[in-house]
Amino acid sequence: MIKPLADRVLIKMIESEETTKSGIILTATTKEKPQIAQVIEVGPGGRVDGKEVQMCVKKGDKIVVSKYAGTEIKYEGEEYIIVKQNDILAVVE
Repeated sequence: MIKPLADRVLIKMIESEETTKSGIILTATTKEKPQIAQVIEVGPGGRVDGKEVQMCVKKGDKIVVSKYAGTEIKYEGEEYIIVKQNDILAVVE
């Protein structure tokens, strides 16, 4: 498994729906990149750039991330993104 370091979070994007609430089917070109993700692993926090960082998310949380944040990686056939905690905009409750 991948374990993020410092203030980084390993996430997996949640697939966007293929149809809108009103029933309109979206083609691949009209769909926006999804911004809701599932937290897979969380780094320990600690000292980052001379400041103490406390992690605000935990494994299993659903989050909203900046649209083009992070580094995409592929591990054991799955696609993940590693983002800094600063790129997380909100927790979905």
